[in-house]
Amino acid sequence: MWNEMQDYVPSDHPHQVTPEWMVRRVMDRLPAKSVIVDLGCGTGKSVDFFRELLPESTWIGVDIADSPEVRQRRRTDATFMEFDGINIPMPSDGVDLVFSRQVLEHVRYPEAHLKDVARVLKRDGYLVGSTSHLEPYHSFQFWNFTPYGFKEIVRNAGLILEEIRPGIDGLTLVKRTYEGRPETYSQYFTNESPLNLQIDQWVRQTSRGTRQAIMRKLSICGQFCFICKRN
Repeated sequence: MWNEMQDYVPSDHPHQVTPEWMVRRVMDRLPAKSVIVDLGCGTGKSVDFFRELLPESTWIGVDIADSPEVRQRRRTDATFMEFDGINIPMPSDGVDLVFSRQVLEHVRYPEAHLKDVARVLKRDGYLVGSTSHLEPYHSFQFWNFTPYGFKEIVRNAGLILEEIRPGIDGLTLVKRTYEGRPETYSQYFTNESPLNLQIDQWVRQTSRGTRQAIMRKLSICGQFCFICKRN
């Protein structure tokens, strides 16, 4: 995997991150009045995050007509649209940022879906988010993606993978599911998870570098985060 992924692995730090952290990585490249689409928006949770980050932006939530998350939506202070899981109801070349937080694993036709993401993005627009690698089944999940497989399908869709980083480790997600999702595991989505901490210890003991640590974490991650750019 090193040969295939080394160009997309950063060297600043080896820590696990969140998709929101990745959005902050591109914030200074976005116009103040950005058009932001949360694709697979569910309850609309990201509205507040983006309004704080880019107060003059236009946020649009897009999701399928019915899902457990959509049924939980209560807010009415934002624009929400329905789509068929592939065709985004937005004009071509009109979106600055598509946010996709743990959505792609639920998409029935991810390659067609990503091609439409590329269609709606402006030149130099971004797709930022996260998806599953070694995560147990949840909420009508279709797929898990390897980092290499993800790189290939976004490339085929007309997007360029710029950066990939690990999220929570896979073993912790397996244990969380097996134990009935106790609340104690929630901390590991934002703080370094147990197996990732073991990798950090291995790095210190063996004098490995930052990128080697990231690659080791990516190989066993439950979820990974990404920044992609339109060609």
